[in-house]
Amino acid sequence: MDNAARMKSGLIYDPADMTLADKQGAALELLYDYNATRPSELAERSRLLKEMFARVGDGCYIEPPFHANWGGANVHLGNRVYANFNLVLVDDGPIYVGDDVMFGPNVTLTTAGHPILPQLRVRSAQFNLPIRIGNNVWLGSGVQVLPGISIGDNTVVGAGSVVTRDLPENVVAVGTPCRPVRKINDQDRTHYWRDRAFDMPVEQLIRYFDS
Repeated sequence: MDNAARMKSGLIYDPADMTLADKQGAALELLYDYNATRPSELAERSRLLKEMFARVGDGCYIEPPFHANWGGANVHLGNRVYANFNLVLVDDGPIYVGDDVMFGPNVTLTTAGHPILPQLRVRSAQFNLPIRIGNNVWLGSGVQVLPGISIGDNTVVGAGSVVTRDLPENVVAVGTPCRPVRKINDQDRTHYWRDRAFDMPVEQLIRYFDS
């Protein structure tokens, strides 16, 4: 089994393999072009994203600067994904993102890891495990997601959290390591931030955004 096959299978492999390095270099050239676009060049950004990523759904936008080991080549985006400044995708392995996902500033998704054994680490040995993020997930600013993690639909991850274990759907999760602290509940239908209540019924707000 060659390095490319080992890389895709989650086994330990050599990331310095020249065949891999050449492909990665071409992907990073496109990433450079994306980050060099002007704010007015929205059509060009959209075109580049579709060329860079494994899949890009409708209505996706990533605010430059954006950083990715493979320029998004192993990333699958659903529809209407939004990422604020300084999204970091360590996309040596696959990343799957559902619909209507929001990334705050400085979020990092890391599929790559290295063995603890010093004799292998000193040789840059690496493995990759996929990350899966469900629909309508919000990752607050500075969130870090480690290799192999899955996050369920509708879940909110608080700013600065480090996600080291899978998170279920429909929860608010915070901390290092990140853990669910509560389910999304009826309070969330009346309040948008701590003691701040909506100024109208939530059904009316939904109609406002759909109009």
